[in-house]
Amino acid sequence: MIAATGPQTRSVIVLLALVAFGSAMSLRVMDAALPRLSSDFGIGIAEASHVITVFSIAYGCLQIVFGPAGDRFGKLRVILFACVAGIAVSVACALAPTFDLLVFTRALAGAAMASMMPLSMAWIGDNVPYEQRQPVLARFLAGQITGLAMGQAIGGIATDLVSWRLPFWLLAGWFLLITALFVRVTDRASRNRVERDASTPHPGLVAQCRSVLVVPWARRVLALVFIEGAALYGPFAFFATHLHHKHGLSLALAGSMVVAFAIGGLSFTVIAGRLVARLGESGLARGGALLMAVGIALLALVPGDVTSLVVLPGLFAAGLGFYMLHNTLQINATQMAPHARGTAVALFASCFFLGQSVGVALAGALVERLTTTPVLLCGAALLLVVGFVFGAMRAARTAR
Repeated sequence: MIAATGPQTRSVIVLLALVAFGSAMSLRVMDAALPRLSSDFGIGIAEASHVITVFSIAYGCLQIVFGPAGDRFGKLRVILFACVAGIAVSVACALAPTFDLLVFTRALAGAAMASMMPLSMAWIGDNVPYEQRQPVLARFLAGQITGLAMGQAIGGIATDLVSWRLPFWLLAGWFLLITALFVRVTDRASRNRVERDASTPHPGLVAQCRSVLVVPWARRVLALVFIEGAALYGPFAFFATHLHHKHGLSLALAGSMVVAFAIGGLSFTVIAGRLVARLGESGLARGGALLMAVGIALLALVPGDVTSLVVLPGLFAAGLGFYMLHNTLQINATQMAPHARGTAVALFASCFFLGQSVGVALAGALVERLTTTPVLLCGAALLLVVGFVFGAMRAARTAR
């Protein structure tokens, strides 16, 4: 195992953070362009949103395929292949002459990006000692958090000033740069230093997944991250709607306020080392859940005359709390099945993504019947349960 302080390891982790930025930006880059797509192609907003839906479906479904592929052929090799594919699919999106072709190329983009996050985290798990891994993983996540925020911002600005096609050219250039850096920084030896030789016998997809799922601790972590994804991202999808309907904020302003959530997440990447040392994994899980619950409850219950004074700190607290809890779950995901780390982290990512999808569907149905306030409060309560249950489980496991 390579020391976390090694210059080669640090260089690769920086590259992986840049890859995560591109993947996250691609995920969110079409959010603000839906009205323009609607007018350019003469379709409704609901149909225009297919460019987001198909990306998400392909992204979620293909992760479980790429996890075992990374274990078999080498994680960085698969990520490098995905970066090359990212160039091609970004150019294809930019050149799509019809909406149907744009939807098709967005599905290809979701498939291309699917390997990047789980295999990056698995590689960090392979190459960074466990006691140093959590703050390193947190700093890596800064790339993803920034990409999510910048995707929406760049997508909106480019669409207003030039064209919805421009961000795809920027993404193609980004992945071209990353590919060039990858080839320069990661030679064949470093790409395969801790990875299985692809020529040796290797279990198939089902066998790999089964080898993870037979581990009781892995099943518990996967179940909790599924619930976490549902409890947070179900209500999260309606944050802006809640502020718009309850407090009369414009959708643009309400959506902009949600950036405070991302800033809270970025703040965790800066102070992760100190928090880990002070609170430990159990304390991080409990404290993160408490911050999320309080932040979301503030958003749900704040009176209209102090909206901005309370909502922004609440969203910041929720973002900080989310990454305290989720990063702790992630660090356990990288260690729950070391013999098949790529598969394990891919299962973790798939469960989190599936939880988000189920959460949004349930929250949407409940909002129509109960309005947004009780849905936000239910999500806050469930997150509190997840954090304290995992904190207790992690403490008991440490005490053994």
